Amino acid sequence: MKVVITGSLGNIGKPLVKELVQKGHTVTVISSKSDKQKDIEAIGAIAAIGVLEDVSFLVSVFTGADAVYAMIPPNFTTTDSRAYYQQIGRNYVQAIRQTGVKRVVHLSSWGAHLDKGTGFILGSHDVECLLNELKDVAVTHLRAGFIYYNLYNFIDMIKRAGFIRSNYGDDDKIVMVAPEDIASAAAEELVTVGTGINVRYVASGEYTAREAASILGAVIGKPDLKWVTVSNEQMQAGMEQHGVPSHIIINSIELGASIHNGSLKEDYELHKPLTIGKVKLEDFAKDFAVAFAKN
Repeated sequence: MKVVITGSLGNIGKPLVKELVQKGHTVTVISSKSDKQKDIEAIGAIAAIGVLEDVSFLVSVFTGADAVYAMIPPNFTTTDSRAYYQQIGRNYVQAIRQTGVKRVVHLSSWGAHLDKGTGFILGSHDVECLLNELKDVAVTHLRAGFIYYNLYNFIDMIKRAGFIRSNYGDDDKIVMVAPEDIASAAAEELVTVGTGINVRYVASGEYTAREAASILGAVIGKPDLKWVTVSNEQMQAGMEQHGVPSHIIINSIELGASIHNGSLKEDYELHKPLTIGKVKLEDFAKDFAVAFAKN
C-alpha cells in the first residue's frame, strides 16, 4: 500500500513509519523541516518537505495514496490552538476530497467526544467533526489517552517543589498510553480496509495519579513522591506566577478539571479497547529517570 504519514518522525511517527516500511509498504512522510529528509530516507521512506497549511502541497502528496495518517502537530506559537486545529483539519478534508483517498486514520484524544470544557482537546473534537463529513471515506479516530511523555513536563516542578501539583491528582484515574502503542494501533488501522466512521481508544494502562507518582518516584530516588490536587484557582495563580501565557492557563485548567471530574474518560469507560498496549508506565519510568537525571 501507499501510505502518507503526517507529523514527521516524532514520538509516534518514527515507530509507525518503521513498522510500515518493514512490512513492505511504500511510505511517504510529510515534514516541515528539510533537515529531516536524510533521517526519513534512512529508514526507507520517502520525504515530502512542506507545510500542512499549504493545501496544494497536501494535494500533491496525497495523490495516489491508499491511506493517510492525519495528525495535528503541536504549534507552540499560536495563541488559539482550537483555530489552528480547525485550519489544518479543513486542509486535510479538502486534500482528501480532491485526491480521492479512501482510508484515513486520525490521531485524536480521549475526551474528543465533548464539545466544551476540555481545553486543548477541543481541537481534536473539531477535527473529528470535520473528517466525519467526508463521504465514501473510511475514517478511524484513534483516541489516545494521556501520552507518557507529557509527564516530562513535571520534572522541573518535582525538582523545585518535591511533588507534582495540578488541578487533578491523588485518586483521579488517568488513562495513559505509550507513543509506541499508538504507533502499533495506527499501523494496524492504516492497512485495514474499513467502512464509515469508527472510534478506537488506545491505552497502555489506567493509573491513579497517586499510583503514577509512586512509580515515577521509585526510579528517581523519591519513593514518597506525591501528586497533589489543588483548586483551579490555586493552579491558575501558580501558572501566572511563573509567567505562563493566559491562553495556555485557560486550556490547561479546563483540561485538568475534566480529568478531575471524570468527564474526559466517560466515553472511554463505555468503549474500552479490546486490547491494552504493551508498554507500561513502569517501562516508561526508566526513560523518565534518565531525563530527570539530565535535567
